[in-house]
Amino acid sequence: MTELTFWRKCTTCKKPISFGQKYWICSVSTCNRVRTDLVFCDVRCFDAHVPVLNHRDAGAFERKAPPQAAEPAQDLKAQPESLESDILVVVSKVKKYIKDQSGMNTSDAVMDLLSNQIRALADRGIESATQHGRKTILDRDF
Repeated sequence: MTELTFWRKCTTCKKPISFGQKYWICSVSTCNRVRTDLVFCDVRCFDAHVPVLNHRDAGAFERKAPPQAAEPAQDLKAQPESLESDILVVVSKVKKYIKDQSGMNTSDAVMDLLSNQIRALADRGIESATQHGRKTILDRDF
């Protein structure tokens, strides 16, 4: 398996973004979806994409690239990046529930937070089932 020397490439200039390096994402939800997932090495690269995508009101959020991961065979807990960033809820159903209950709209950014909460609950369930010697997570594990 070849070892990656960088985390990802900048969407605008294609320069490598190193592991652990600061990068920026767009505040517009359509730029942060799994299929688009735009990342920028510099605020200037972010600024260059704003007129191209015709954003009316966009901001750049600073993030930090993950540290370089160990080889999968050596670190069994390391998960592929897609599992860490996948949305684990049905977006349309969550938005409909919130709209029906309160009349409010819901930002797409909420789905990342809900998915992180689900991951934390699932991790606790996995830990509990493991402690009890089971290979099946039950409702009581939560």
